[in-house]
Order: sequence, then structure tokens, then C-alpha cells
Amino acid sequence: MRFLPLASKILHILATIGFLLVSWQIFSILLDTPAFPPPEQAVRSFLKIFRSDLAGHLGVSFYRIMFSLVVATILGVPLGLFLGKSKKADRLSAPFIYLTYPVPKVVFLPIILILLGIGNTSKIVLITLIVFYQILVTTRDAAKNLPKEYILSIRSLRATERELYQHIYFPACLPAILTSLRLGLGTAMAVLFLVETYATREGIGFFIMDSWSSLAYDQMFAGIIAMGLMGFILYLLLDFGEKVLCSWVNP
Repeated sequence: MRFLPLASKILHILATIGFLLVSWQIFSILLDTPAFPPPEQAVRSFLKIFRSDLAGHLGVSFYRIMFSLVVATILGVPLGLFLGKSKKADRLSAPFIYLTYPVPKVVFLPIILILLGIGNTSKIVLITLIVFYQILVTTRDAAKNLPKEYILSIRSLRATERELYQHIYFPACLPAILTSLRLGLGTAMAVLFLVETYATREGIGFFIMDSWSSLAYDQMFAGIIAMGLMGFILYLLLDFGEKVLCSWVNP
């Protein structure tokens, strides 16, 4: 019986894929243009060039995304917990956060490219910067809204500051942190595509735009499929991590 939810989820995913493929086929017929090939042609191209071309570009993009998410989490979570716990620190930092958070970080791409060059570092820094703010603000708000009863109960047991973070703030804010990572993943994928279209010859974003400029539309859609699969797999990993680490939320 315990396998029924998993089977149901797999069937739901397969049904969704089928719906997308049918919709894709219908649009391809209606548009009737080489720029929008049918799904069969794109999938065939994907399977044909995966090992020779796509796998390498996909590996580079995967590295950039994962490294950025890890660094943003390592920096954003502790700082967010600290600001949410300390009213004084939050009051002092609030103007800076409110002024810088709404600014679209992609406008700094030319500056980052000038300072850090056209390699992986500049792309990782920009993606990290964007995801960092999302994790920071979400974690800080979750820590600020933590019920005071939780804190008072463990303080009554003479818990240290480290134990407060370890046993109260971090576990209580973990669902919000993982939610911010899921939201940040979508943003990171969009920014990844943008940064990989500038001064680079590696990454799935470069492959898609290079195929487009070469009028190889079947390969362009093969790249889009690869990028979608990468995002889907990363989202599943985050979803699995939430189920394992936050089992008390949805038992």
C-alpha cells in the first residue's frame, strides 16, 4: 500500500508530460514553421546529440547552478537566522536590505564581467547574489515570526545561544528555507540562461542560442528539453530533501 502514492505521482508526471507533448504537437501543426518543429523531431535530435554535445554543456550548467545554490545557502541561512533573532541587527540592516533587494541584480552583469572575467566565476557570483537575497529575506522573516513560546521554553532550560539556533531557529525555519530554495531555483535557471548567452562557449544557454543562430531549430529545442530536465531533476531533489528533513510538516 505504501507504494500507491509513488505510483500515483509517477502516473501524474507521465500524464503531464503527455499533455505537454500533445499541446506541443498541436502548436507545431498550427504554426507550420521550421522554427517550431514537432516534439518527435526535437526528441530525436536530443537523443542523437546528447552524448556528443549536450552532455558537456549540461554538465557545465549543472555545476554553475549547484555551486551557486550551495554558496547562497551557506551565506544566506546563517545571516538570515541571525537577523531574525536579533532585533537590533535587523533594525540596522533593514534599510540596506530594503534598498538593495528590489534592484534587479542582472543589471550588474557587465560590471561583474569586467571585474571577474568571462569564466565560471562571474556567472556563479551573479546567480549566487540573486538567490542569496531570496534565501536571506525568507529566512529572516521566518525567524522573526517564530512563536515566542518556543524560545521561552528552551531558554527556561538554560539553553545557550548555539543551542537556540540548533534546536529552535534552524529546524523551525527549515521549511521556509527549502521553499526559498525552490523559488530561487526558478530564478537561478532564468539567470543561468541569460549569463550563458554572454561571452562564453559553454553551457546549455550558449548551446540553445548557438543552435538558434545556426537555424538548427531541432537542436535548439533539444537544448530546451535538456534545460527543462535539469530544472525538473533539481526540483525533485529539493522536494525529496524537504520530505526527509521536514517530515513533521507533512507526515
